[in-house]
Amino acid sequence: MTVAQALAPLVDLIWPPRCPLCGEGIGAQTGLCTTCWSSLEFPEAEDGVIAAVAYNDPARELVLAFKRGGRISLAPVLARMMAARLGPLDGGWLAVPVPLHRWRLWQRGYNQSALLANDLAGLTGARLVVDALVRRKHTPSLGNLGSAARAHVLEGAIAANPSRMEQLAGANVLLVDDVLTSGATTRACIAALEAAGAARVKVICFARVSLD
Repeated sequence: MTVAQALAPLVDLIWPPRCPLCGEGIGAQTGLCTTCWSSLEFPEAEDGVIAAVAYNDPARELVLAFKRGGRISLAPVLARMMAARLGPLDGGWLAVPVPLHRWRLWQRGYNQSALLANDLAGLTGARLVVDALVRRKHTPSLGNLGSAARAHVLEGAIAANPSRMEQLAGANVLLVDDVLTSGATTRACIAALEAAGAARVKVICFARVSLD
């Protein structure tokens, strides 16, 4: 039994478990209430990307609370949902988060993808390599840009960490992100991993935005 498991009854006594979306009381601090759970949508894997949920309104609330609201305690909940969709991994894998530029990391205080990768590694047996990728230049928001403009902005922005080249060569890599929108950042990360010699790259995110 881990320390967290041993202390769980005391934590639940002091802070009764509540659904992170609606605040309804729940049995354990491990997920959502039945009503909120049923409001989520579960997409099929597409283009090699596995997403725990589709990016609908409830998923957006969870992401914003986690990513911008400072609720890092949501990481284990989201990671468990991701692991359930991912299923068992064959062989040895590295869990690699999509990187933040140091200025964005300084402003936010944490890399949400790294937190997810850490918990996902614990759930799947993958080995966390939190700094396998680096973002070499700060990039603006890609939200209002077309595909060509996104690719131009990201050109040369993401690269493999020179100190991790030996670990990446021939490795199976689980690329972890919170939300996948257009896929431009994901493609830049995959290109950097493949350039470093990664044998396989599998993408797992919490939510995927539909561009239909």
